[in-house]
Amino acid sequence: MPVDTMQADHSQRAAASVWRGFVQAFERLLDERPAEPAILDRGGRLLAELVKCDDWLPPAFARPDPQRYRQVPLHRDAAGRFSVVSFVWGPGQATPIHDHTVWGLIGMLRGAEYSQGYRYTGPSQLVPAGLPLRLEPGQVEAVSPAIGDIHRVHNAFDDRVSISIHVYGADIGTVQRRSVYQADGSRQPFVSGYSQIDS
Repeated sequence: MPVDTMQADHSQRAAASVWRGFVQAFERLLDERPAEPAILDRGGRLLAELVKCDDWLPPAFARPDPQRYRQVPLHRDAAGRFSVVSFVWGPGQATPIHDHTVWGLIGMLRGAEYSQGYRYTGPSQLVPAGLPLRLEPGQVEAVSPAIGDIHRVHNAFDDRVSISIHVYGADIGTVQRRSVYQADGSRQPFVSGYSQIDS
């Protein structure tokens, strides 16, 4: 069975229909077994529709942690084809440099964030790939091993919370990934897991 914590706790909210419509549309898209470019294109448009309005995410999925960013699960597909996560960024919070190993879509719901891409210039030399991308509400960014998968993300604000909604081509909290911490490109395996949902 799919794990949809949004529907389980907030099925009576009027905004739940918007959320259910998004999940169902994404399921139909993946049922077609499209190639990755089509997933990123069509799925990106679905996510853009979802994040253009900031009235559907319940408070339990939007609360920051004063110590680090939160990765709160919203939906985990029963077949493991995709997951949807609310990333809640406290003021000034950031990720380490990391990859994903699967396709991903990032839609900005509230506030803003910067994403700095990285690339290898040799076996171990990691350098910034262009300028940081600032993501504003309603905008969507795509990542994948095919188009660029290594980046570092941080809240654009030092005085307020930002929230982005992420869709990944796997149950991302269980995926074995590599987090890149060192300037020399050395890697440390990790599994991100999920943040606990506030009651």
